[in-house]
Amino acid sequence: MNARRLRQVLIILTLPAYALLEQYSNTAHAPPALGALLAVIPLLLALGLLAMRAARPAWALIGLAGAATLLLPRLWPLLMQEYARLYLVQQCGLYLTFAAIFGRTLLPGYTPLCTQWALRVHGALDGAARDYTRTITCVWMLFFIGAAVGSLALYVTVARSIWSLFGNFAVLPLAALLFAIEYRLRRHRLPQMPRATLAQMLAAYLAEPRGTRRP
Repeated sequence: MNARRLRQVLIILTLPAYALLEQYSNTAHAPPALGALLAVIPLLLALGLLAMRAARPAWALIGLAGAATLLLPRLWPLLMQEYARLYLVQQCGLYLTFAAIFGRTLLPGYTPLCTQWALRVHGALDGAARDYTRTITCVWMLFFIGAAVGSLALYVTVARSIWSLFGNFAVLPLAALLFAIEYRLRRHRLPQMPRATLAQMLAAYLAEPRGTRRP
């Protein structure tokens, strides 16, 4: 197993455990320190990945470690009180990032993301398939915008434990449901398109990103 596949497997195994811990941290009996720790970990990981892409990654990582050492002890009491808001920012930020990824490819001069995936699987698409995949790209963009709006609305209207259920255990099943509905609709709207295997679709989704501008 190469390093990339191993990383993907580790992520798949880690995410459910993290979701369960995050859900517990949003209950009344959870220690605030746990919530603060879980809220900080994704932020530190994201900053660490950015540091590794810097011109001098070693110095960037050292700077990040130094800043975390200086700032976290001072911010810790505030983090223990407001960690749910940090969860909210991270959740909505992630959903809006996905929405932006899909939406950017809908701009003039770009190939819609779902069209790119279909081209990787099928090699060529007719006009109807291109129109359909463009529409589905827009649907996914709206789905992630809706997820962000829904998370924010639940945060301000219901108990924190219920809001947490939405982000941790509802959004992914809803995405899977949308994928299943789209698959059935595709078979109806594009009966001439050959069926792709699950392995082919996963390979298309996990492939390294290519240029999105049209040739």
